[in-house]
Amino acid sequence: MSVRIRTELCKKIRGSLGTTQPPEALNSALSYLELRRDNSSGDFVVSLPLKTGEYDARSSADNIASLKPDGLFTEVRLSGDRLDNVSFRLNRDRCIREILENDSSTITIPGVNSGGKKIIVEFSSPNIAKPFHVGHLRSTIIGNYIANVNDFLCNDVRRINYLGDWGTQFGFVQLGIDLLNVTEEKMKREPIKLLYDAYVHANKLAVTDPSIAERARQIFNDLESGNARDIEKWETFRRFTVDELSATYERLGVRFDEYNWESTYNAKKISQIISFMESQGFLITDNEGRKVFPFHEKRNVPIIKSDGSTLYITRDIAAAMDRFDKYKFDAMYYVVDTAQNEHFVTLIKILEKMKCSWADRLLHVKFGRIKGMSTRKGSAVFLQDILDETLAVMRENQIQSPTTKVSLATSDKSTDILGISAVIINDLKQRRSKDYNFDWNKALDIKGDTGVKLQYVHCRLTSLEENSGAKLPTECDPSLLREQIIEELIAQIGRFDQAVVRSHRELEPCVLVNYLFALSHAINKGLKELRVKGEPEDVASQRLLVFYAAKRVLAQGMKLLGLHPLNKM
Repeated sequence: MSVRIRTELCKKIRGSLGTTQPPEALNSALSYLELRRDNSSGDFVVSLPLKTGEYDARSSADNIASLKPDGLFTEVRLSGDRLDNVSFRLNRDRCIREILENDSSTITIPGVNSGGKKIIVEFSSPNIAKPFHVGHLRSTIIGNYIANVNDFLCNDVRRINYLGDWGTQFGFVQLGIDLLNVTEEKMKREPIKLLYDAYVHANKLAVTDPSIAERARQIFNDLESGNARDIEKWETFRRFTVDELSATYERLGVRFDEYNWESTYNAKKISQIISFMESQGFLITDNEGRKVFPFHEKRNVPIIKSDGSTLYITRDIAAAMDRFDKYKFDAMYYVVDTAQNEHFVTLIKILEKMKCSWADRLLHVKFGRIKGMSTRKGSAVFLQDILDETLAVMRENQIQSPTTKVSLATSDKSTDILGISAVIINDLKQRRSKDYNFDWNKALDIKGDTGVKLQYVHCRLTSLEENSGAKLPTECDPSLLREQIIEELIAQIGRFDQAVVRSHRELEPCVLVNYLFALSHAINKGLKELRVKGEPEDVASQRLLVFYAAKRVLAQGMKLLGLHPLNKM
């Protein structure tokens, strides 16, 4: 619904609830307002559940129901088996006018986005010596959406890519580089593949030669202790890696505000944190010579190994403390797969035990795994292979399609955008926590609920604007928009904000994806049954306004999901 309708209703409901509800419960309640079209009467209705898991406003039901009709709504009534829902029947003409003239580039929801919260989203976070696999792809796609939607809701968002470049395995990487005689020039051309090859080579040698593992451990210990020559070389490799990763992220339409490195929190650099933990009694030395955190009676969590080197959990503790000192965040999301759940439960519990008052602001946004995502010729090790395969399949489809309207020259980016749209939407339409099987045919199908379909609908709406011969009116005239199919489409347009709010509340991108599918179906139905070209000028312009509003909302939703809306395909 429009900003003004939601704001006015929120003000009236707040007044009716009075002081019976705490502020956070009021804010939560207002985020549950939902618009629909009553099929029996044709009225536009906004409903509000009086009880959810977050609030209970049933004691204020009579106060809300006694609100007097005005220019915004014509009736208020309690409904539901237990009268636990309140409905406002809106003034039709005002509702239509507000929805079609509404600016969908942002949403103002009292209590939901009125404060500019400081949000950190840590996502993607590949290890630089291992393939950028499909798990990192999911983290990248989901994390990008969470950052986008928080931006959209006027929060102050910082996007962090926390790259794994530390740990004993990187001793193997450095050793492999030396053994393979990888020059800096070679490394500069394809760093991710060469670092991976070096890691694999050293590990293969270690199977038959135990001294390899010992040499790798010693190399890493030298790195941890700050050996200047090794650190300088490692920083050069990291720089090359970021350059290559940035090209992939640009292709996906993803950006980061900063790249963090695990190595930032090596033993030398976090010595003060370790000293603090020891002084406060948070660390003890076990019989293996390790410094451990007494988690509970039956479990100690290793923090410093017996040789003085750090662990993943150590570096995450230091990173969380460092980020809170820098940014004083209101929430920090770790977008990492479900397999790491125990790690983040442990991290948050340790910070709580250390009396970090902000520990409850950390949230692990976990997700399931993609199964079967490989090229058609077999397994793909690197994300680049998957994206190139998607581009090739999309180009084949465009060549075979009689409706293709763009040049298929290699310089045209629309094919790559279409393929990436397919991959992104195929992922985000799944429930976040579920594993799913990837299917090329389903992902790229223009007739199914896919990213390609969303792009196709957007292109149809662009074509209508350019070729209908109608002009957008200066204002909306609801008296010329009486058809049922128009009212159904307008109601669908008006549900955009509630889809965004619910998706944000549940951290479920699929809520917004499914909304855009429903909107696209309503648009296609409208395009099939409603003429614009050749209609009387006033009717044509008003119908064009409906489709124009639908296009704006569709485009905005696509951008939030990480898509670049196309005008031709």
